[in-house]
Amino acid sequence: MAITKEDIERLADLARLNLTPEEIEKLTGDMETIINYSMNKLNELNTDDVLPMEHVLPISNVFREDICEKSFDREEILKNAPEKAEGCFLVPKVVE
Repeated sequence: MAITKEDIERLADLARLNLTPEEIEKLTGDMETIINYSMNKLNELNTDDVLPMEHVLPISNVFREDICEKSFDREEILKNAPEKAEGCFLVPKVVE
């Protein structure tokens, strides 16, 4: 797999890194070496009997009926609030 300088520049941008051209050049070679080594190691494995997206542990989704239940009483929840307004917690403004 070929790693380009543009790939490294994009990754650096996403990671908010300021890289020099020399660092980009070095990382391009290093990343290509690492990825090629990893891919070669993976290619050594026999995956004939492995299903795609197979997990080590059996995983299944647990579904349940969506049942409406009684919620907490709003006044009970707000009785210990330092400040409240219109049935909600009143908090200090933190964003201008």
